[in-house]
Amino acid sequence: MKSIRYAVLAAAAGLVLTGCGDESDPGAGASPSASSSSMPTPGSPTSGTPTTGTPGALPLTVTRTGGFAGFDDHIVVGTDGITSIGSRGKDPVRCKLEAGFLNTLTTAAGQVDWASVGVTKPTVRHPDDMIVAVGAGGGLARLEDPKLKPLAAPVSTLLTEAAAPGKLCKPV
Repeated sequence: MKSIRYAVLAAAAGLVLTGCGDESDPGAGASPSASSSSMPTPGSPTSGTPTTGTPGALPLTVTRTGGFAGFDDHIVVGTDGITSIGSRGKDPVRCKLEAGFLNTLTTAAGQVDWASVGVTKPTVRHPDDMIVAVGAGGGLARLEDPKLKPLAAPVSTLLTEAAAPGKLCKPV
């Protein structure tokens, strides 16, 4: 039983280390599939021009990493609703968010004071910790950060339904 625990802990540590690296090198510490997918990391220069405190705090980048299942999902929502969804081992899929949901997401992102959020690279708090990080407007934080409260419901919906064919996102 102990060997299984250690194996799980070692796997979780490996997932944590894939997220570590030099922020100035977008490919540093990334797994080969993540670096080849051309998906920006939250807060990276390729995630868009920062728009501090404006209602249009898009583009928005959401990453979900870790957890028992070993998630490695990346979603980038552009100002026009064009969204890129990538997961470990899969090519990114591009689609356009449904207008009503895009409006909900944009409104929620605009309610966040991105300047006060700062840029804190989320770290693993315990084995099997699943990190959902959101980056926009020059800020980056875990979704459970109280400053990102307006985004909790829309980002959760985005993570669960955006990849489902025809739900929130229509292929482009």
